Amino acid sequence: MDVWFDSGSSHMGVLNKRPELEWPCAMYLEGSDQHRGWFQSSLLTSVAVTGHAPYHSVLTHGYVVDGEGRKMSKSVGNVIAPQDLIKQYGADIIRLWVASADYKQDIRISKEIMKQLSDAYRKIRNTIRYILGNTNDFDYEKDRVAFADMQELDQWALMRLQQLKKEVEAAYEAYDFHVLFHAIHNFCTVEMSSFYLDIIKDRLYVSKEDDPARRSAQTVMYEVLNDLIVMLSPVLSFTMEEVWQFMKKPANAPESVQMLPWPEVKEEYINEALEAKFDNVLAIRSEVTKVLEGHRQNKTIGNSLEAKVLLYAEGEALEILKSVEKDLPTLLIVSQVALNEGADGGEEATGRNDLKVTVKPADGHKCERCWTYSESVGKNAAHPELCERCAAVVE
Repeated sequence: MDVWFDSGSSHMGVLNKRPELEWPCAMYLEGSDQHRGWFQSSLLTSVAVTGHAPYHSVLTHGYVVDGEGRKMSKSVGNVIAPQDLIKQYGADIIRLWVASADYKQDIRISKEIMKQLSDAYRKIRNTIRYILGNTNDFDYEKDRVAFADMQELDQWALMRLQQLKKEVEAAYEAYDFHVLFHAIHNFCTVEMSSFYLDIIKDRLYVSKEDDPARRSAQTVMYEVLNDLIVMLSPVLSFTMEEVWQFMKKPANAPESVQMLPWPEVKEEYINEALEAKFDNVLAIRSEVTKVLEGHRQNKTIGNSLEAKVLLYAEGEALEILKSVEKDLPTLLIVSQVALNEGADGGEEATGRNDLKVTVKPADGHKCERCWTYSESVGKNAAHPELCERCAAVVE
């Protein structure tokens, strides 16, 4: 009998003989050449004998090639041993490499690709590490804030988490692992680290420990962390297990992250109007940030907290900015913001016709505690180096 009949009848010799297995099996997984090999011979023998396929699904993948797309060959000298990569980068980076590739095509590997992935891994890990450090004094059971009582920014962050969970679950169901990798990576680096976590630093570091605004941000971070580690555990298994051991958990929490239930999507958190509002806020923030970055490079300001921003807006930009006017210093991470009607008064153009910006040195003096500039610094005799807000918290 030939080798294809041999392998093609393995379902009868293996699945039906071992009590821990089932016939038909969930999946046959092999390279794309097996469509005319093992997949076909298994299908033919099974249908001939039983009338049914021996598998519920078939998944095929390409082959591992070098960074230039060449087949690996010892004679060419382009073979990369997994053991060497694990010694250098750790097993989770190898797992991340597999998950990040569209395996339906041939999968490239090189030292440059592994370095890029180790950078991506570090960004995800640093986001999680930051959340761990800032939820250390937070007990989710006692301190959490209800969604309805949260600030809009916090509600937006939790809404984005629900949308991410939908995207990741769909990607797992379709075996599109590279889709979920890119979705989680973007969520961690763009929406969390570069936007949400950057903005809430002030609340986390400056507010009183049990301030409702601080607890609200911690509630968001805890939920983000709890869901992220479960969604990432099939890929970054060792890292997520380590995170789980360091997290503050309920007394009845399971021993391993692998025993946690899959995160459920909270549909009630999804608000299309809020999403549209913050899409617009993010777009305007990006334009203002570019102007601030220009001033940093020209050394007219150091960090953004040294700045007072004058916004000159009309039309859509004015409407959007008015809706978040009281939060503009926090959203832009500057000390002061003044919003003016009419786009003609600003000194610097943006990528929008309805918005111009002027950047000036912030008014007042620097608070030694929160680093923002305020005219209230020096007015409290007991704490002359602090602003009004920080003096109240310290007292």
